[in-house]
Amino acid sequence: MKPIHAIFCMLAIFLSFQPVAFAQKLEKKFDQMLNKKYPENGPGATALVAKNGRITYHKAFGMASMELDVTMQKDMVFEIGSITKQFTAVAILMLMERGKLNLDDSITKFLEDYPTHGHNLTIHHLLTHTSGIKSYTSMEKWAKEWRTDYTPKELIDFFKNQPMDFAPGEEYEYNNSAYFILGYIIEKASGISYESFIEENIFKPLKMNNSYYGSQSKIIKKRAQGYQRRDGYVNAEYLSLTQPYAAGSLMSTVEDLFLWNRAIRANTLISKESLALAFTNYKLNNEKKINYGYGWVLSDINGSPTIEHGGGIFGFATNSIYLPDEDIFVAVFSNCDCNPPGTVSTRIAALALNKPYPDPSDYIPVKNEILDTWVGVYDFEDGATRVVTREENQLYSQRTGGTRYKIFPMEKNTFAFENSFATLRFKAKDNQIHAYFASRTEKTDGLKTDRPIPKKNVALVDPSILKSYVGVYSLAPNFDITITLEQDKLMSQATGQEKFQVYPESKTRFFYKVVDAQIEFAEKEDGVVKSFTLFQNGQQIIANRKD
Repeated sequence: MKPIHAIFCMLAIFLSFQPVAFAQKLEKKFDQMLNKKYPENGPGATALVAKNGRITYHKAFGMASMELDVTMQKDMVFEIGSITKQFTAVAILMLMERGKLNLDDSITKFLEDYPTHGHNLTIHHLLTHTSGIKSYTSMEKWAKEWRTDYTPKELIDFFKNQPMDFAPGEEYEYNNSAYFILGYIIEKASGISYESFIEENIFKPLKMNNSYYGSQSKIIKKRAQGYQRRDGYVNAEYLSLTQPYAAGSLMSTVEDLFLWNRAIRANTLISKESLALAFTNYKLNNEKKINYGYGWVLSDINGSPTIEHGGGIFGFATNSIYLPDEDIFVAVFSNCDCNPPGTVSTRIAALALNKPYPDPSDYIPVKNEILDTWVGVYDFEDGATRVVTREENQLYSQRTGGTRYKIFPMEKNTFAFENSFATLRFKAKDNQIHAYFASRTEKTDGLKTDRPIPKKNVALVDPSILKSYVGVYSLAPNFDITITLEQDKLMSQATGQEKFQVYPESKTRFFYKVVDAQIEFAEKEDGVVKSFTLFQNGQQIIANRKD
């Protein structure tokens, strides 16, 4: 019996060692990923991973204040941006349960003078971003108002007379005006301010002691400094937090957000039935699903359903993901809006799930003659066209109107998109070549056509003409495109993005290879080029020269 007993003891030790070894392996991978994305000499991040209600990983990276040389700590407070929308949605559901409102109430019940243009515009439409009202953050004149303190009614008056983008329920378009109005509805239905409602009904009961309605003037202990990127890092542009309001003004820590997640899972604040409303994948009038509930995005990670949301606000970028079937929660907050954590947090969640996404070490070499089999123009059932090309031994995929991505072979016929979770799988069948595109929110079949790959000829343009285009051009509020000339090549760099060459079709018109877009410079005025027009996705946007 002794040898058998010894074997069972050894087996027990081995089995108990397995989860520990797996956890240590995960910790090392998480560290590598986060250290690479948030190096110690730049703006940083905090990260938390929990499984089955227990925190398994909680660390900080980079700097909380570059000016004061303060390193990030894991309990730092961040502006969480649009993760605020979860709290707003739950507040609405709490008021619904108290009989203060109904989801099919017209917004005119609370805003009598709001112009609905004859439509029945409901609270449900606001919650699901299907209202069709104009989002104030997309209005060009909004940039001039960033520093101004507004009451909720004053800011609603700022955007309410804008034309609607579409009829309620016809389309999905992410909308900050909608969640701003929801904050005002919370105030009207509850009789107290949005700030007070969130503090008294959510933060205090859940002991979220490091969460706040945001303020730029209050002393908030362990507040991380927010940064943006121009030529280098700069302090974030000032934004009065009266303006994001119920769409994005809350502040918190990753650990407090974990407390929020546990309370939501336990139905502490709202019933199971009400929570199901928040986590329903709603449909448009044409029955197409929108992958959004009330305040949460509904997606999946390699087949496992997720409930998630990101946030972006001047100086900060945040993301949280919850996998309800596996009870895994991930949150990553960054104090630079130039370095959003959506990709790294998704990869972390996939690793915690033990369903990792491929990385470069998984790619395999494939001969060019096999790659050439997949080169061509593909029409997909969702109406998209994708062009697959090869340059040397590298395949590229570009959707009409979209970005050109490198795609890397995981198998001879299956390719992963660079810096993406999308894949493209090819299959030869019945003398035709099929392509199956899959991303986290989209799956569609395509068929190779006999149409030739569109090509553009590069024109020769005198360097003196190219030099006249050099300058900074404003494309949108807080978003510029800088044109430079480097070794007789015209280069374009958008705010917070990489620099790319633009190629001349003529003396005035240039095209990108990395994205399906063109720019055309205007004729000179007083010897100076004053603007260019960007052509992309069927739109024409004028960018005016700033310098």
